Amino acid sequence: MAAKRKVIITCAITGSIHTPTMSPHLPITPEQIADNAIAASEAGAAVVHLHARDPKDGRPVQTPEAYEPFLKVIKQRSGAVVNITTGGAPTMPIEERVGPAAHFAPEIASLNMGTMNFGLYPMLERYKEFKYDWEKPYLEASRAGMFKNTFADIEYILTKCAENGTRFEIECYDIGHLYTLAHFADRGIVKPPFFVQSVFGLLGGIGAHPEDVAHMRRTADRLFGDDYRWSVLGAGRNQMTVAAIAAAMGGNVRVGMEDSLWIAPGQLAKSNAEQVTKVRQIIEGLGLEIATPDDAREILQLKGGDRVNF
Repeated sequence: MAAKRKVIITCAITGSIHTPTMSPHLPITPEQIADNAIAASEAGAAVVHLHARDPKDGRPVQTPEAYEPFLKVIKQRSGAVVNITTGGAPTMPIEERVGPAAHFAPEIASLNMGTMNFGLYPMLERYKEFKYDWEKPYLEASRAGMFKNTFADIEYILTKCAENGTRFEIECYDIGHLYTLAHFADRGIVKPPFFVQSVFGLLGGIGAHPEDVAHMRRTADRLFGDDYRWSVLGAGRNQMTVAAIAAAMGGNVRVGMEDSLWIAPGQLAKSNAEQVTKVRQIIEGLGLEIATPDDAREILQLKGGDRVNF
């Protein structure tokens, strides 16, 4: 019998989009981030995508010191592939954003492929009061601000991490971002296989209609052929729908409380593992098999967990 195709589940544990007011279950402290990452791995996530937060008020922070406590615990208690963000938050300069990935040399680091409007401000309408004073201005700033990822920024991250063997989760929020990846690939600055993470349904990027998903896949196929591995994430209520569409099309999937706080309409997810369990049911319901961390290392040609600096 032919072997089943293995689907990589990435779980993005906390991110920098959602704020503490939005869910009491959002991981904030190092202990919460580590526990959620380990439970997500046990539920079936091969990759855990990590941000750090200030444990006092939940605001995004991007220093090696903030990452170190939970990185060591996750490595000790899980075999998951660790992915450290270089996105950080739109409010941070590029030197700050790349710091943890450059310091810890993870197997994977995320990499945003273009400057864009990154609209978080519609979330303001849902809450009359906020738990911490930083939350409201942080969300409001996205109305007039942008998420800066210039060609110089992208090249800075790629070259800063060039010597440590880290591969990239290349986050593409629109079709043009695929062409930006092709530009850097043509220059030899980034090497295949590319792990392309297509992002759907975030205000400022491509939508989450099935035609949008198909268009992203067709374009990536044309540009990269066999030189890439495709994964998707759907923001908010689009999370499981986009995952199901992409898994059926031959893709991998990403879930987690960075991307959505929900497990069902009107029902907050109590943990990241709950979302992993749900998407795993979708994948296995399609007759597919989930990838283990070692499967993911082979599929993505990663350097191995013994060659990181934590």
